[in-house]
Amino acid sequence: MRVTCAVSSRKRRKRVLERAKGFYGASSKQIRTVYDAVDKAGVHAYKGRKQKKQQYRGLWIVRINAACRELGVNYSTFMCGLKKANIELNRKVLSDLAIREPQEFKNLVEKVTQA
Repeated sequence: MRVTCAVSSRKRRKRVLERAKGFYGASSKQIRTVYDAVDKAGVHAYKGRKQKKQQYRGLWIVRINAACRELGVNYSTFMCGLKKANIELNRKVLSDLAIREPQEFKNLVEKVTQA
């Protein structure tokens, strides 16, 4: 078995200091402060990964609503019509349609309002 010269605690500290690179002041230099800063950064990163999904969904809804209102229908009426017409497209795809294929989106809105 290979033996390394590095002490385990030093390895651990170096690993944490590496994660704190770019932090301001003592938060990237002093080990006690670094532990707190890295822990807090991890908490924020975890929350951020959850919030990113919420923010994208909100963005898609805003885009769909804006595209619908241009065609004289509001978002809730449009989504209700999609459900009744058994059209299963998620908000990401609908948002993309509204931006890249406005004519297709218009056809979809017309189909939903007729039903």
